[in-house]
Amino acid sequence: MASSRSAPEVPHAQYEVYGPSAGDTWNEWNPTEETVRPVRGRHRVAKQRSGMARSGAVLGVGMVAAIGAGGMATAQAKTKAPLSVPDLATLAGDIPVAEALLGEAAEAAPEPVAAPLTQAALTAEDTAAGQTDAGEALRARILQQADHQQSAAEREVREAAEAAAASEAADAAAETAEAERKAEEERQRKLEEERQRKAEEERLRKLAASYTLPLSGYQLTSSFGDSGAMWASNHTGQDFAAPTGTPLKAVHTGTIKEAGWAGSYGYRIVLELADGTEVWYCHLSSMTRTSGQVTTGDVIGRVGSTGNSSGPHLHMEVRPGGGDPVDPLTWLRSKGQNI
Repeated sequence: MASSRSAPEVPHAQYEVYGPSAGDTWNEWNPTEETVRPVRGRHRVAKQRSGMARSGAVLGVGMVAAIGAGGMATAQAKTKAPLSVPDLATLAGDIPVAEALLGEAAEAAPEPVAAPLTQAALTAEDTAAGQTDAGEALRARILQQADHQQSAAEREVREAAEAAAASEAADAAAETAEAERKAEEERQRKLEEERQRKAEEERLRKLAASYTLPLSGYQLTSSFGDSGAMWASNHTGQDFAAPTGTPLKAVHTGTIKEAGWAGSYGYRIVLELADGTEVWYCHLSSMTRTSGQVTTGDVIGRVGSTGNSSGPHLHMEVRPGGGDPVDPLTWLRSKGQNI
């Protein structure tokens, strides 16, 4: 705000300025050294205010232009140009200097470079494009993750199915192997049984050639182990009923160990085989051989009913090693005889 008093207007001719080139110091008018008498007058005050306002406006415009030029130069050339702000008092006192600085700043300012498109439009398009790219990228990542999860789930299902199929295949293979093993064992068992059967047949064939039944025509009556009033204990032999006088044959090669009367057995012949088995022929009507070596099939006696007998028959006992009797039919069958 301007004071009611103002400094007396002093023309430029009333003071001299000696620059540093002359080697002298500055000699300026100092209003404090004189008595300041207020100078009245609207024209002069208005002019001074107008001059100061104009000087301030010019200074502001110059500074803005300089700063704008410096800023644009910085944006364009990427360099930091030093900005010199002249002394405010000097610019206020010398308006032409401010105008000259303003002109120089305007001339020094580089021409603006025309952009191909509006910066606002480019920014909006770039932003929209960026947002679109980000959305597409997010969508692509979500789809990729979903595909990955779906692939993982399908892989797990496939692996589980493959594992189940492998397990079923392994179980089926194990069952097949077990069935084949059992079938092989059964086949081997049957083969072994067949081998044994054939071996037994061969053995019996050989034995059959060396053994024979004690008589040709007969009828089986009392069997081994039967009980009755005629025996003090169970029956110890096998009875072959036949007519009196039917020839009796040696069942195997052996030696007649004993021949004669034997009490309740009547006439009896004891044939001892090579393994020590004794074969007893009892209730004979007659004895053809009473001692010595005999061969399979030799006639050694005849059917009778002597001793404790209910009718003509052969009572035959088999005593392995001369001991307790065994079933004669079983023994004869073991020697290949079909009875």
